[in-house]
Amino acid sequence: MIARLALTDFRNHAAALITPDVAMIVLSGENGAGKTNILEAVSLLAPGRGLRGAALRDMARQGGPGGFAVSARIGDTQVGTGTEPDAPDKRQVRIDGRTASANALSALLAVSWLTPAMDRLFLESPGGRRRFLDRLVLAQDPAHAMHSVRYEAAMRARNSLLADERPPDPAWLGALEAQMAEHGAAIDAARRALVAALAQQIDESAQSLFARPGLALTGWDGDEAALRDALATGRSRDKAAGRTLAGPHRADLLVRHLAKDQDAALCSTGEQKALLLSIILAHAELVRSISGRPLVILLDEVAAHLDPVRRGALFDRLRATGGQVWMTGTEASLFEGIGAATRLVVENGRISPA
Repeated sequence: MIARLALTDFRNHAAALITPDVAMIVLSGENGAGKTNILEAVSLLAPGRGLRGAALRDMARQGGPGGFAVSARIGDTQVGTGTEPDAPDKRQVRIDGRTASANALSALLAVSWLTPAMDRLFLESPGGRRRFLDRLVLAQDPAHAMHSVRYEAAMRARNSLLADERPPDPAWLGALEAQMAEHGAAIDAARRALVAALAQQIDESAQSLFARPGLALTGWDGDEAALRDALATGRSRDKAAGRTLAGPHRADLLVRHLAKDQDAALCSTGEQKALLLSIILAHAELVRSISGRPLVILLDEVAAHLDPVRRGALFDRLRATGGQVWMTGTEASLFEGIGAATRLVVENGRISPA
């Protein structure tokens, strides 16, 4: 797990150092103190743009030199990521001092999270739900990041060729479509395998204290050959639309509240949060049972929305996953039943033991 986390000029933290001594880490403090910023820093130890999806230049401390650094010791490996003042939008990654790609981080650490900003996940566009699902897939399958990057690159190149006024080179277009089909099929297969495994895990770990979600993947269903054919026959349609209309980038994750037999989008905000929490918990249990990979779970202001009985059940299930859990809350009393934990107080960008 993360044995040491250091922040330099990140958000409102000029310099911060955390060395957790147990797997449960509790960050308490007032709103705006910088608790979520710490979770965001941890989320950057995985591929992607972090739990806020923010621009890199916005992560640098206001009034600072212009760049930022997040470094961590994961087992025996030293990892660092950040930006330089003269290149505020270019992310750099180093693993044991060597330059690496952000996707290489997926082989070291798997991270999932639940934040208040995700409360509208079921009401917004399918893109947010695909990104949520892909983060869960990545925790089990590090190669998923590579497939996603290569699929997106090939799709951008294909769209650009179709948008050109000159007739595209059929051989080059076919090669791009073959690349999309290869990586797209791998993406779809990994997603479907996870959805099926999650559904089984939810059945096995269902508790009456938490909402029980039903999961389904829609929007695209086909193997490599089917996708290659759909792309080849859809060139004129895609050219007119200005985008590719077939493939796993059109998929959507559907979630139902099984006890109510109702789509998550029609449930209350509290029910939607409970469904998300159930998915996160089942996923953590699944990762431990299948891959044994270390999983870091980030929960921002989750305990405040649960009664004491459900908070206790949540803490028990989190501890049982064997992963490292980072939790925030405005009041330390929300975590009274958590047991052994690294308890820290965050105040104006400063961190001290509780």
